[in-house]
Amino acid sequence: MKFGIHFWNYTFPGGTPTIQPELAATARAADQAGFELFTVMDHWFQMDRVKPAEEPMLEAYTTLGYVAALTERIQLATLVTGVTYRYPALLAKTVTTLDVLSGGRAWLGIGAAWYEREHLGLGVPYPAISERFERLEEALQLCLQMWGDEVAPYHGKHFQLEETLNSPQPIRRPPILIGGGGERKTLRLVAKYADACNLFAPNDEELAHKIDVLREHCVREGRALSDIRITVLAGAEETADPDAFLRRLEVWAALGVSLVSFRAPAAPAAFVSEFGDSLLGRAAAIG
Repeated sequence: MKFGIHFWNYTFPGGTPTIQPELAATARAADQAGFELFTVMDHWFQMDRVKPAEEPMLEAYTTLGYVAALTERIQLATLVTGVTYRYPALLAKTVTTLDVLSGGRAWLGIGAAWYEREHLGLGVPYPAISERFERLEEALQLCLQMWGDEVAPYHGKHFQLEETLNSPQPIRRPPILIGGGGERKTLRLVAKYADACNLFAPNDEELAHKIDVLREHCVREGRALSDIRITVLAGAEETADPDAFLRRLEVWAALGVSLVSFRAPAAPAAFVSEFGDSLLGRAAAIG
């Protein structure tokens, strides 16, 4: 089992001046402890589902570029970029830049987008969900073409490019992670295009069901489920009872989960260091 840290909260005692040192300390601690993945949210407002929208939120790729300069080994991604946030060819260029400057550590995290308030607030178009999924599939096709060998036009329903020139190319083709658990559309796209997925489920029974649905989509696409890394989010508080947490990891591993990302708690750097010292070795042996 591998582990990641999901840095989603930028509200710390002391206000804005404390964001940079806490972010830097967390990134360095995760890199040194052996965490595999460092992710940030790609939002403009804090999610009003969990905290007030007015709380701090940094732009995702600027943040990941900063983290790349502080670290040496840990992989870097958004969890995830909504397809409406950036023109997809420019997103491919952005992820390419992160990959080159990090020495080949960038992932593309992408999804269909859901946070209407921030779109309306900042004047970004927010089409109907059916169109967002159409755009998501075209974005996946475009990114793969941008990272391929051929410079050629792309003419889709929503995006038209005359030449998919992308120089330099990434050091390695960034793994594509699709976020979400929609069974009819999202998981079909995972099976068709993705190297990894981040599944949201309220309990382990629902998680098992979604993995079964993904397996069925993989069969239709002629892929093996084992070709796709299944990742989930966990709360840092779940590690308070180490034995119970290890038992849950065993359940997830049996279902096919291979990476667990922790939602960063109020003191993320301290949590990462403590987990790395006390539990990471035992947890990593599961799977």
